[in-house]
Amino acid sequence: MIQVQNLTKSFTSKIKKGMKTETTTVNAVNDVSFECKPGRIFSLLGPNGAGKTTTLRMIAGIINPTSGTAVVDGVDLGKSGDAVKSRIGFLTGSTGLYERLNADETLDFFGKVYKLESGAAQERKEYLFEKLGINEFRKKRIGQMSTGMKQKVSIARTLLHDPEVLIFDEPTSGLDVITADSIIDLIRESKQNNKTVIFSSHIMSEVDLLCDDLAIIDKGSIIFNDSFDTFKKEMKADTLTQEFINRVKNS
Repeated sequence: MIQVQNLTKSFTSKIKKGMKTETTTVNAVNDVSFECKPGRIFSLLGPNGAGKTTTLRMIAGIINPTSGTAVVDGVDLGKSGDAVKSRIGFLTGSTGLYERLNADETLDFFGKVYKLESGAAQERKEYLFEKLGINEFRKKRIGQMSTGMKQKVSIARTLLHDPEVLIFDEPTSGLDVITADSIIDLIRESKQNNKTVIFSSHIMSEVDLLCDDLAIIDKGSIIFNDSFDTFKKEMKADTLTQEFINRVKNS
């Protein structure tokens, strides 16, 4: 379960104009609230720059909110950020892997980071390598891998400790169809295992494939928050994509 209440993130910048310095504050995320339930896939949909990534990074404990709260798997992020991080698997389009390690070494390293028992870590690693088709390149160094290969290893790293809460930030961005399909399949599997799943996207076709509950964010604010079925029932446009565009334009 993820419960987000009035989450806000402000960024302040200083601009020097002549002899004076002006301070400007921008709310990248403004008073955002929503709830993600176990066994359902929650989609955070919005155009580029809408505040999706900032919101997810706050929930994951990567950046601190200016105000508001997030409770993840029963733990208040503001009171125990480290405890929240141990309950989360966070995947972004940027893999952030060590280029000198191979896939085997990478998962072994993160098994130790997650403090997994060695036998359990090995069993989980073998399952994920088989599921994602990593075995054929498991000894290749990360720096020699294609973008799709790196993303598969990053997914395996994200799921290695079998977290109860999974956060996917535009996980298929820039990937080929086959790699993207493997990610979508794992998101579905996570739902079947009663995990709490939230993923962000600006691609309506992905939302249509996966989504149970939907929030649309634009300019840092939520403009829709309900079930995906309700969104479809309220549609006035001919297609989901056009409905999304219309709502953003009119927000």
